[in-house]
Amino acid sequence: MDWEFVRGLPDMPETLLAVEEGPISNGQRELPGTAAMDYCRIAPDVKLGNGVRIFAFVNLYGCSIGDNSKIGTFVEIQKNAEIGRNVKVSSHTFICEGVRIEDDVFIGHNVSFINDKYPRATNADGSPQTEADWSVVQTVVKHGASIGTSSTILCGVTVGEYAVVGAGSVVTRDVPPHTVVAGNPARVLRSPEKK
Repeated sequence: MDWEFVRGLPDMPETLLAVEEGPISNGQRELPGTAAMDYCRIAPDVKLGNGVRIFAFVNLYGCSIGDNSKIGTFVEIQKNAEIGRNVKVSSHTFICEGVRIEDDVFIGHNVSFINDKYPRATNADGSPQTEADWSVVQTVVKHGASIGTSSTILCGVTVGEYAVVGAGSVVTRDVPPHTVVAGNPARVLRSPEKK
């Protein structure tokens, strides 16, 4: 696998992608003469900053990703999700609508975000739910925080600046800044020293 700068996508700055041979596609457009991301889906409405690195088998639509961020293999980022600058999103992670990840954040492998407190497939009458039948609940991961591998972040929480969420945690409430939490549900293991 080689690295190549991709140019020519409307409204997208120069972007560094991990590429394979063949044509590259962005949504339904194909760019002749450019090496491929054969199994990477980047919708035309995605906003990418400079120097973003994206690996194969990702699905990105309606989201924004800041400068110098890295998106690992098998990641999905949904519409209206915001990823800051210098963020590392490791493989197999799901970032749903309504999630805002600020600058300099680390997201471990297989992290899942939730955006609905009471998810259902159907309404009371048995009809399939649509976007009109539920509301997105926002989640924020603040500057410099780290989320450990296989953690689940429930909706409506804020993970504070430089907080650390231990691997395998289920975060059900806000995590204060500079705090280490772990477990199911996540509990404070270490707090900042009081002066």
